[in-house]
Amino acid sequence: MTVADVVARSLPDGFVVRLRDDLLTADRGRVLVGGSPVRVVRLSPQARRLLAGGRLEVDGPATAALAARLLDGNLAEPVLDRIDAPPADLTVVVPVRDRPDQLDRCLAALAPLPVIVVDDASHDPAAVAEVARRHGAALLPLARNRGPAGARNAGLARVRTPLVAFVDSDVEADSGALLDLARHCADPRVALAGPRVVGFARSERPRWFERYDAVASSLDLGRVGGQVRPGAAIGWLPSACLVGRTALLNGDIGDIGGFEDDWRVAEDVDLVWRLVDAGHVVRYDPSVEVRHDVRPTLRGWLGRKLVYGTGGADLAARHGDKVAPAVLSLPMALGAAAVLQRRWWSAPVAAAVTASAARALRRHLPAEDDTADTTRVAVRLAGRGLWWAVRQESALLLRHWWPAAALAAPFSRPVRRALLTAVLVDLACFLHERPGVDPGTALLARRLDDLAYGAGLWWGALTRRDPRCLRARRVR
Repeated sequence: MTVADVVARSLPDGFVVRLRDDLLTADRGRVLVGGSPVRVVRLSPQARRLLAGGRLEVDGPATAALAARLLDGNLAEPVLDRIDAPPADLTVVVPVRDRPDQLDRCLAALAPLPVIVVDDASHDPAAVAEVARRHGAALLPLARNRGPAGARNAGLARVRTPLVAFVDSDVEADSGALLDLARHCADPRVALAGPRVVGFARSERPRWFERYDAVASSLDLGRVGGQVRPGAAIGWLPSACLVGRTALLNGDIGDIGGFEDDWRVAEDVDLVWRLVDAGHVVRYDPSVEVRHDVRPTLRGWLGRKLVYGTGGADLAARHGDKVAPAVLSLPMALGAAAVLQRRWWSAPVAAAVTASAARALRRHLPAEDDTADTTRVAVRLAGRGLWWAVRQESALLLRHWWPAAALAAPFSRPVRRALLTAVLVDLACFLHERPGVDPGTALLARRLDDLAYGAGLWWGALTRRDPRCLRARRVR
């Protein structure tokens, strides 16, 4: 079977999708607006009949094509409660280097699934072997340390089941969670699926940075799921926990070939983007949650953030402007910059940008009857666009471009004003979206998080002499 064979396969009869709750409708329900990136879909009379009640069950080529189009646009999500994933179809690969206590918890949660523990040249291999033996897991010891990506690939080569799960040793993912992810593979186009990875502090009295990371782990992609690809709301998946098709990932079908063996960071982003480029589907399902141990030391916590940042340059070298830290149109960029200045002219400029964007959007929203409804949708979309531009520019100043902003701030009042506004915007959004951390802790932790990641991003760009991971991308 070739990659083309896999991609060409349609959704099976009985597969169900439902429209997402966050969609906007226009022209009396004839037009759907939403998804990520945002798109507009005009429904034919037949499609409207098929989607009565907001659900669609595949019963042939026509409904399969409509369901696939809605899923691909992040306008709908799969309904998987009637799909069964046999445990015999799934093998778990756990890469580990030492960490016997964490490995013990990890393997206890995975029972009764078959597990391959890949010992990535531990300093105390006997301790790892004992834990694997106690839980009945197969052990694959490596003579030299290859890093998590190389260890996963070594384990993948031993998998004989149709599906494989990758679970890091500091992750607690029960077998039910992995089988729930495996149900996404009922869609024959899906190559990889990932859960929501939430932070978990194991200290008896977690310190401030542990409490923050338990709420805002770098691996936690939030509560909204969907199809994963560059430019979408979710652009990558963490390799801490994934379920995918064995034949695609080990190279039996196509030439994906698993993780980049030599990469120590960003190997998960790279794999997702290569799969998407090859025409496969990757899905994020936040209804499935697994726990990831937060780092118990401040040095380890900040060090990991810095390491994450260094991966940006490698991604840019391979994937170009997919790694851009922001994607902005010129009008929205100017409107957001005006908002960040908080001057008397900020509101008029923002209003003018929003009105202009709404007029442009209105021309692209087809309408036959209810033009007022279509105008309302256009204004809402324009407002969302401006607010998203404000958030992107805030992140650029505080996270991706902070070294340049810090150098300019002593000499520029507008830069200082924009930085202060960005801090307030970022803190307000964080407290709204991630409740559970007091404002003081959130303010300190957010700034340190951004400083560490941004430092790693700049270090990677300077080391590679390639600034593309720092460049915002302009769109019309």
